[in-house]
Amino acid sequence: MSVFSLAEREREAALASELAALTERHRQACPPYRRILDAIAARPPYERLVELPWLPVRLFKTHELRSVREDQVFRVLTSSGTTGQQPSRVYLDREAAAAQTRMLAATLREVLGERRLPMLIVDSRSVVRDPTLSARGAGVLGMMNFGRDHTFVLDDQGGVDAEAVEAFLARHGSERFLVFGFTFMVWLHLRGLGADLSQGVLIHSGGWKRLAEQAVDNAEFRRRLAAECGLSRIHNFYGMVEQIGTVFLEGPEGDGLYCPDFADVVIRDPESWQEAAVGEPGLIEVVSTLPTSYPGHVLLTEDLGVVRGVDDGHWPGKRFEVLGRLPRAEARGCSDTMGQG
Repeated sequence: MSVFSLAEREREAALASELAALTERHRQACPPYRRILDAIAARPPYERLVELPWLPVRLFKTHELRSVREDQVFRVLTSSGTTGQQPSRVYLDREAAAAQTRMLAATLREVLGERRLPMLIVDSRSVVRDPTLSARGAGVLGMMNFGRDHTFVLDDQGGVDAEAVEAFLARHGSERFLVFGFTFMVWLHLRGLGADLSQGVLIHSGGWKRLAEQAVDNAEFRRRLAAECGLSRIHNFYGMVEQIGTVFLEGPEGDGLYCPDFADVVIRDPESWQEAAVGEPGLIEVVSTLPTSYPGHVLLTEDLGVVRGVDDGHWPGKRFEVLGRLPRAEARGCSDTMGQG
């Protein structure tokens, strides 16, 4: 069953009641969250998504926010922890960990299909061997679950391993295969391969700052990869560790990021905090039903975005674009890491 099925009106009705219930669950189970809600006098009913109380995503860097007992914590996830930055800490119990894995798979199945595909990784194997796993390494490791016969495009010194790529394409180049990499790494290394990647499905994310400095936008990125590698099935995605398992996936035509049925976005005017109209930029708020073991279900990010349309694209619901980071906000880990790639 597709997780891109609900029109915006249906999605709003389903999510508003479920997220309102989740808000009260976290209020009861997480004392710091309860104190925040009490301080801002947040009380139900919340009839629309925009009425739900949000948390600044930065709070996960400074506060221990969990709604389960310490002995129920199954896994603690951290964001990049790049030099000088305090990493976010996200607490998952077994139920939440299982749900995030299941729903991430359901989301990516939409473009990858049911079977695990042969996988070309635009990175080096060393990025997943490092015992102090970076955000970039964690991202690669997570995506490796969706592929098989993993082949790395780069050697351990960061150079292109043409022999490995040629061998991979000899084995799988005539069938559908998965290509994964962080956006800047893809741009930097795939175009010069001189390889036919026309059967590939590219999943990529992050790292647009360096591309923007080269005046490369999403349209140019897609156009050049199609012209120089034959890649036409390209999907960017947007997600964050503070709402792990929820990814907003670019549609096949590259006309925006779409929300799975269990999530949505609200664009807020940074001065009035009211919901911005379609076409008006603002701060991105992300909502998801997956964070059940910590109060990360309604988060105000530090990213700027704009809704480009509603129920008018490849999948129903909102389609939106990420415009960049809020000025003076900390760079997120993957972007930093890729910037050094």
